[in-house]
Amino acid sequence: MAKITLEQANAMIAAGFEKGRELDLQPLTIVVLDDGGHLVSVQRQDRSGIMRFDVAFGKAWGSLGMGRSSRDMEGAVTQRPHFGDALTAVSGGRFVPVAGGVLAFDGDGIVAGAVGISGDNSDNDEICAIAGIEAAGLAPNG
Repeated sequence: MAKITLEQANAMIAAGFEKGRELDLQPLTIVVLDDGGHLVSVQRQDRSGIMRFDVAFGKAWGSLGMGRSSRDMEGAVTQRPHFGDALTAVSGGRFVPVAGGVLAFDGDGIVAGAVGISGDNSDNDEICAIAGIEAAGLAPNG
């Protein structure tokens, strides 16, 4: 399987921050995980809140765990709250089903990892995650 490299992860973060500046967003925290859910890189902008890492990690980790963007999972758990409760329980509370967690696919359509962003509203977090993934030469599922 393909894995996100440190170079790609840092490119994703740089591009995500750039998109955030372009859109004049609140300070962001960006987490990049490989296909096994291991942390590759994380950065937070000055004044990004202390819980933003946990939220960004949970968005990316949940996306990997379920094979879908966190936006897709938000819809699923809204329709079936008991499903969301079960996922929260089995993940030890790490699952965060709101937009901002996006899978990254390599050129062969294989999941290479995921990006999770927290700091602004979830729609804007997702926009920045997609920009980062594309900047690294990967394809988002956002």
